[in-house]
Amino acid sequence: MLQIGQIKFELPVVQAALSGYSDWPMRAIAKQMGAPYTICEVMVDSFVNSLKDRAKTRHFLLVTDEDHPAGAQLMGADPEEFPAAATRLVEAGFDVIDINFGCPVKKVLGRCRGGFHLSQPEIALEIVRRVRDIVPHGTPVTLKMRRGIDDSAQSRDDFFHILEGAFDAGIAAVTIHGRTVEQRYVGPANWEFLTDVCQQFPNHTILGSGDLFTAEDCVRMIRLTGVSGVTAARGSIGNPWIFSQAAELLAGRPLPSPPSVAEQRAVIAEHFRLACTVYSEKRAVKQLRKFGMRYADWHPQGDLVRAAFISVNQIDQWQAVLQDWYSSDTPGIYPSSPGLPKPPRQIDAATDFA
Repeated sequence: MLQIGQIKFELPVVQAALSGYSDWPMRAIAKQMGAPYTICEVMVDSFVNSLKDRAKTRHFLLVTDEDHPAGAQLMGADPEEFPAAATRLVEAGFDVIDINFGCPVKKVLGRCRGGFHLSQPEIALEIVRRVRDIVPHGTPVTLKMRRGIDDSAQSRDDFFHILEGAFDAGIAAVTIHGRTVEQRYVGPANWEFLTDVCQQFPNHTILGSGDLFTAEDCVRMIRLTGVSGVTAARGSIGNPWIFSQAAELLAGRPLPSPPSVAEQRAVIAEHFRLACTVYSEKRAVKQLRKFGMRYADWHPQGDLVRAAFISVNQIDQWQAVLQDWYSSDTPGIYPSSPGLPKPPRQIDAATDFA
């Protein structure tokens, strides 16, 4: 049982925030496929504060009855911007406010956001306290962190100073990615560091992140490190089955058979249908194309299907891919090696969607 504040989850595997990916359609699919909790793609605080009720941006604050519990992730530089943004997200219906101190993208760091805050503990803790003070008592506030700016002793000290201060300020949980900010996505995530954190904070909710590409990875991290749960990030792109598969493994049952081609088609078609409810058809095609490239990993002719998805530019081409490659109900496959999509592009909502 995973618990964040007063919210309890029977499955300790949740959908991570993914810039450019974990929009409402992806989160809705994840919920349908067994994710107990999902977090929206990160939003810049100033962008949230300036949002108007426009069709182009309305989906950022979309929370439906089926979404709960849902988290909203905030990122920014100025502690004074966070409270109003957090308040607006709570008013929109989000159940948890997650603060991003982990993004390693160069553009973000240059604007003193995301992982940059790991180098300035007092400002980081001011942000935490301001958000915790403004958000209603029953709404959990959580953190997303990396294990430090780099591998120096000072960086480690700063990490634990922030984490201890954040727990003292009342955060309900922390998600820790096992790489440093300097590493970005290069090299393996340090799971031993997660074990160390869990041992130092045995009475707090710690979620792990990093190198979770399969259901087996999720279960292995939980059992090896002692984390309370894990957040499926890149490994959940085009793989919403990761949640139900992890549930089977955690229950002591064998890994299920991979989804058949017909089952894959049903999920892909539903994902596209949901995207068309919040985007124009043209934008839905563009957004779903990158998911299709990862869905293709489960198809017995994955290389050809991936190439077909890459060439899609309009809705009739999208429909043709489903017709040409997903009409038969043949068995699917588990990817021979985990699909490793490029690190998600960090979207700066203030400039990309304003």
